[in-house]
Amino acid sequence: MKADSLGIAQYQQDNTQGQSRLAWLAIALCACFLFYKYVLQVSPSVMTNDLMESFHIHGAGLGNLAATFFYSYLIIQIFSGPLLDRFGARYIGSLALLVSALGTWLFAQADQLLWAEIGRALMGVGVAFATVTYLKVAATWFDARRFALLSGLVPTAVMIGAVFGQVPLAHVVASEGWRRSLELCAILGVIFAVLFLLFVRDKKNHSFAIDDTQQVNWQDIISVLKRPANWLLTLYSGLAFAPLAVFAGLWGNPFLVASYQLTTADAASLTSLVFIGLGVGGPIFGALADYFGKRTLWMFLGGFVTLASVLCLLYCPDLHSTLLSILMFLFGFGTSAFMLGFAMAKDMNSLLLAGTVVAMINTGDAILGAVTEPLVGYVLDLGWHGQELNHSPVFSMQDYMYAFSLLPVYLILSLLFLFWITKVMKKEDKKENLVISK
Repeated sequence: MKADSLGIAQYQQDNTQGQSRLAWLAIALCACFLFYKYVLQVSPSVMTNDLMESFHIHGAGLGNLAATFFYSYLIIQIFSGPLLDRFGARYIGSLALLVSALGTWLFAQADQLLWAEIGRALMGVGVAFATVTYLKVAATWFDARRFALLSGLVPTAVMIGAVFGQVPLAHVVASEGWRRSLELCAILGVIFAVLFLLFVRDKKNHSFAIDDTQQVNWQDIISVLKRPANWLLTLYSGLAFAPLAVFAGLWGNPFLVASYQLTTADAASLTSLVFIGLGVGGPIFGALADYFGKRTLWMFLGGFVTLASVLCLLYCPDLHSTLLSILMFLFGFGTSAFMLGFAMAKDMNSLLLAGTVVAMINTGDAILGAVTEPLVGYVLDLGWHGQELNHSPVFSMQDYMYAFSLLPVYLILSLLFLFWITKVMKKEDKKENLVISK
């Protein structure tokens, strides 16, 4: 009997270790998916002039082309959470990566604007599953106490992908051209899809937090949509992240070139500091929230840091290169605190619906990105004085400052929504306590 007990204990220990290795392998590949998403998302920022010249478009046209990514992302995001909750991460994630790679290849081959838009839209369709897949795997494979830290690591994967999509990609574009660069990105997507299919496993063991015999139904999804706090978190998330997505993801590089007479590669190096700040800040804010609690306090702090840095970047001209670098880093560092909103949402809703909740909040990011990128381009075109270089429009520093005035407005609104969230959550807690006491 003693030998049997020891054997069972050893088996359970080995099984637990095996599951732990699977969990970390799954989350690592999900992080690769996030990396790939942000390589594709920010890639137009290092080829703005090339794209305007190739497709004969101006600021608004470039904004619309880049935002096509968000239009399709937004539509698919609505369904990504329920699909993951229903069918699991392995096959959905692999297929999504293949679609992303197909879109990237099509974009690289496009000789007409329509085909470029279709390719960019397919990229958005595929990567719409990236963040949701990561947070779904984190919620279901890992202990709840680790979720804030793991969600805080999302910006780190974002940082690596976005930095790769800035400096290294800028050099590849300069040496190989934008089309060849995107062909290489498409090949990378296929490699990730194969690895995802081979090594990611959907959890089947009953010892995990979710009972896999449960199925998500429409009543569950409606319950998520009926919670006011979920909607407020969605609005907060979109407003808090949109300034970074618009600035660092598309218009920041040409702004720095126009304002400080930098090369595209040097501007990309500075812009990459935004994403480095995002990657450094995510785990720090996650760890602080896990240790001290008070997530909204850290979210407020991050929001104020972001607002201050953006105001200085836009309205303090002729900054010294050192101060400019610090402000770019703080821009990303402060923004990373918005990721704590995902941990708040997970705590407020059933774990079974983790994918649905994350998809809902991600929708806010997609909506604001889809609206703001072309809106900034439209405002730039309004101030354009007709100057061109290599058949692409040249905008002044003042044009960018005027167009970017939307960004601090978004950040102020995000802080107001965050304050509103704290009030709504207190009311919901009081209602739940009353129900329990009855």
